[in-house]
Amino acid sequence: MQNLLDNCLKTAGKVILGKETEIRLSLTCLLARGHLLLEDQPGMGKTILAHTLARVLGLSFARIQFTSDLLPGDILGTSVFDKNSGQFVFHDGPIFTELLLADEINRATPKSQSALLEAMEEGQVTIEGATRPLPQPFFVIATQNPTHQGGTFPLPESQLDRFLMRLSLGYPSLAVEKSLLLGQSRRDLLEDIQPLLNHQQLAALQDAVQKVRASEALIDYLLRLVTATRSHPQFALGLSPRSALALLAAARGWAFLAGRDYLIPEDVQAVLPAVTAHRLRDSAAVHGQSGALVQWLLREVPVL
Repeated sequence: MQNLLDNCLKTAGKVILGKETEIRLSLTCLLARGHLLLEDQPGMGKTILAHTLARVLGLSFARIQFTSDLLPGDILGTSVFDKNSGQFVFHDGPIFTELLLADEINRATPKSQSALLEAMEEGQVTIEGATRPLPQPFFVIATQNPTHQGGTFPLPESQLDRFLMRLSLGYPSLAVEKSLLLGQSRRDLLEDIQPLLNHQQLAALQDAVQKVRASEALIDYLLRLVTATRSHPQFALGLSPRSALALLAAARGWAFLAGRDYLIPEDVQAVLPAVTAHRLRDSAAVHGQSGALVQWLLREVPVL
């Protein structure tokens, strides 16, 4: 199974050049049964990354372009009257897929954004009084533009917390960008990708991730990190118990990708920025400064 994962990372790396760490974190998020938020400027490869993961993992894929006029029914689906049967027939919305790309999620109104909440947390949606299960696996990869750009509606903390990780791809290096300009179109490369995992293999990998062992000393280190955010005055809000569980799940996924069935402190440190930065706020800063807060945790909280 480790060879399968290595092949997945290698194949994705041929499409998304120079972003090995971000690809590994993305796959870690999916293996940990989380949801991923990609925040960056337009044109950085966020959509291509989502397409690539769907192809490599053999998942059905749907994309919703979030706009200011998007309605919850456009996401979940709606009932349409069938004159032949004389009854209303429900038509599934694009959310009924295995990997959903919620593109530019913060351009939709809060009402439409909230349509994803139950789906992301419970793996089901309630429509017209009926509960409908979503396909398994079910992953949401949402992209958002920086909140200072016009026409955006900031995601509330309750929805941000539904994402296990938040990542930013950033600008490529000069050498990588030169390779992009000289090489084949990324979308053409996508067409050549064959699925490397089937659903049974993916489910088995996710189950194995949950069994990665965490020692009591490791748990104590994780708790010191979480407690520091609740006790130090520079943090406006401390990490919740759900955040602690998210950090543990992500660390297990990272360790599993490294071929280990046990956790070490470096696993927690590797995923800490992606898991906690969107959950932290600096009490003295107007716009958060969450990156500095994470670095403070890594620097000041002792491992032992």
